[in-house]
Amino acid sequence: MEQTLHQTVALLTHTPATLSALLRDLPNAWTSADEGPETWTVLDVIAHMNHCERTDWMRRAKIILSSGETQPFPPLNRAAHTEASQGKSLNQLLEEFSQLRTENLQALRALDLQPADLERRGLHPAFGPVTLSQLLATWATHDLTHLHQISRIMAHQYRDAVGPWSAYLGVLRCSGHSAP
Repeated sequence: MEQTLHQTVALLTHTPATLSALLRDLPNAWTSADEGPETWTVLDVIAHMNHCERTDWMRRAKIILSSGETQPFPPLNRAAHTEASQGKSLNQLLEEFSQLRTENLQALRALDLQPADLERRGLHPAFGPVTLSQLLATWATHDLTHLHQISRIMAHQYRDAVGPWSAYLGVLRCSGHSAP
C-alpha cells in the first residue's frame, strides 16, 4: 500500500486508544515483566514511544521542511526513555502518550502538507536521504511494531501456561523487537 497522509494520520490517531484499551489498569504482572535479559517491559515500550513523540517524528518532519538535506536529523537515543519514565505508572505513561500524540497530530495537520511536500528529503544520520513520506510511513509502522511487541511480551508471560497449544500460537515463536 502506498503511504498517504490521510491513511497515516488515521492509524496514528487510533494508537493511543488502542494502547489504553489493551493496557490500562492491567495487573503489573502483565506490564512489568519482560521476555528475558536485556528485553523491554510493556512499560518500557510505552516510555520509548513517549520519547519518540517528544524528540523524533515531528522534529524530523520540521527539519525536512525547513532544512532539507542540509541538516542531518539528530540521532535517536533509544535508551533515553528509561530516565524519563522513572517513578511513573503505566497509566501515567499512557496519558502522556495520548497527550503527546494529540499535540503532534495537531502540529502535523497545521503544516497543511501538499503532495509535493511529501517528496521533500531530509538526511537521516544512518540511512542518508529519506523523504517526508517515508518518515510518516515509518511513524505509523513504528506504532504497529510496538503493538506487536507489546502483544508478544504479554503472551510470553503465559508461554508455559498454554502447554501444548504453544505449537499453534505464533506470537510465542516470533522474535525480535525487545532488544534496545
